[in-house]
Amino acid sequence: MTLNDPRVVAAEYASERGLEGRRAAYRFSTGPDAPQMAFDAVAEVAPGCVLEVGCGPGELAARIRDELGADVVAVDISPRMVELARRRDLDARVGDVQELPFAAGTFDCAVAAWMLYHVPDPDRALGELARVLGPGGRLVAVTNAPDHLRELRALLGLPTDRAAHPFSAANGERLLRRHFSSVELRDAAGTVRFPSRDDVVAYVEASRMLFATTAEIPRLEGEFVVTVHPVVFVAHTA
Repeated sequence: MTLNDPRVVAAEYASERGLEGRRAAYRFSTGPDAPQMAFDAVAEVAPGCVLEVGCGPGELAARIRDELGADVVAVDISPRMVELARRRDLDARVGDVQELPFAAGTFDCAVAAWMLYHVPDPDRALGELARVLGPGGRLVAVTNAPDHLRELRALLGLPTDRAAHPFSAANGERLLRRHFSSVELRDAAGTVRFPSRDDVVAYVEASRMLFATTAEIPRLEGEFVVTVHPVVFVAHTA
């Protein structure tokens, strides 16, 4: 599975270039704001101590610290992402969500946004997240549904059925219920309306390694509309 192959993940996130290229496409998005939904899910519990795993450059972790007044620890397996997060004056550390270096019950809330599908063993990662949360702790885990980017995948000649996704809307609840007493799914389905072929190409080039394809984008006329389907899982420990 390309998405959670440690070699692919290490190479993809050794630089921020691909991540920034993919994020740029969302200026063309319509529908719910999934990053805002994730932030709101954290804010609902007014946490005092928050862990973000797979923090990337640290935008969300910094926002939680600045707007909610929480103590935040940010962890990422990529040294480059940790370097960028530290530039925001975050307590950012290189670490693996499958083996967190924290005592049980350290945090009130944990966030795993668009990262559990990059983990070789998501079940082990969820067990670790449940362990470091205190009783009644909340996990906010963001991922995508199997139909995410289906039109783009079809355009590239890739399978559109992503049922084998390591952690998605299709299997996320089942995996979460092994470790959490309650699980809620908040849907954020929408679209990205790429204005031109050049915009589609820019997104694909930013995602080549994750798509694992060398296919070229065919000729397109006008805008190209793609389904985007994030979901926000909100889970609680007993």
